Amino acid sequence: MNKLEGLKDYQIALLGLMIALGIILSTFIFSKAVITFQKLTTQTLTVTGSASKNVTSDKGMWKAYYETRDADLKSAYATMNQNSLTIKEFLISNGIKEKDIKFSPVNSYAIYQRTPAGYETNKVEGYRLSQNVEVMSNNINLITGISKKVSELVNKNVEITSNSTQYFVSNLDELKVEVLADATKNAKDRAESMLKNTNGRIGVMNSAKMGVFQIVPVNSTDVSDYGINDTQSIEKKVIAVVNATFTIK
Repeated sequence: MNKLEGLKDYQIALLGLMIALGIILSTFIFSKAVITFQKLTTQTLTVTGSASKNVTSDKGMWKAYYETRDADLKSAYATMNQNSLTIKEFLISNGIKEKDIKFSPVNSYAIYQRTPAGYETNKVEGYRLSQNVEVMSNNINLITGISKKVSELVNKNVEITSNSTQYFVSNLDELKVEVLADATKNAKDRAESMLKNTNGRIGVMNSAKMGVFQIVPVNSTDVSDYGINDTQSIEKKVIAVVNATFTIK
């Protein structure tokens, strides 16, 4: 005899009721778990934090380009050697250390004669030689002073062109880490401020995305999607931006 056939009608009904209640209860528990999971994963807040710090450059660089032209290659090299000595003496006399002076190799170009119509021929009429000089120093005042005295070299018949003086911060990597930490803290403070008048509280930080650094003159408001790296000013401002996402409790 089948076991179900041996059960009374009321027993079968009771068994069905228990099975139904079990299904309803399990469905409720599962639904509540899904809702709780969705709440934890969807209730988040994304904010942008920023921080900045003013810094003073502690290293300067001056670059210049000089050249000479001569019909004779040997004479051209002799002139270049003399110009290099003149520049070196000028820099040392103005307080620059010899170890901080760097000369690039000499570049040599043949100058060809041209026809009356302006076409270049194969006949060499002279040579043009050029060279670069670079000075890097921790003495900002010396570097700044050098760039203002280039005319002294011109007066000594040196055909020199001075580039703009550049200024750098030697511990920039450390400063970036410091400002980035401040920007992250600022992001958290902003998130807490936004939830101040609600029942929510900031939980863990789910993610953080660092923006580009902006290194600009102190009073500048310029920004760029690709970042700015100012090298023209002595006084600078390092700016960091962080986009952070927090869970809400």
